[in-house]
Amino acid sequence: MPAVLTVDPRSGVPIYLQIIEQIKRSVALGVLAGGEQLPTVKQLALDLTVNPNTVARAYRELERDEVIETSPGRGSFVRNGQTGSARAAASDVSADALARVVREAKSIGLPAERVRTLFDAAMARWFPEEA
Repeated sequence: MPAVLTVDPRSGVPIYLQIIEQIKRSVALGVLAGGEQLPTVKQLALDLTVNPNTVARAYRELERDEVIETSPGRGSFVRNGQTGSARAAASDVSADALARVVREAKSIGLPAERVRTLFDAAMARWFPEEA
């Protein structure tokens, strides 16, 4: 697996969610291709210095989201033949990031209308052809 996963136990985000997000992002960006094998639960747990149950939970969630498939005795692989899976993974990663931003804006007391204004300004900057 060419992607290097890292976790930050002090980030406030559960480790299994960090693993899920990074794998989804790698799929969305094409760093992980369909059919590519992921490290075993044990190997990734050793690499990240986390409990194997944490990695197993992440893999179960990824399988439920149809990002990966697991074959007993063979391992876990990025799902093949789903052209929408990379888009779905990108959408999931983006939705999670947006939710974190909105939650942060609310926690520091920004009113919803100000958040909308900031969002619209960011959209105009990054998607000027649609503005």
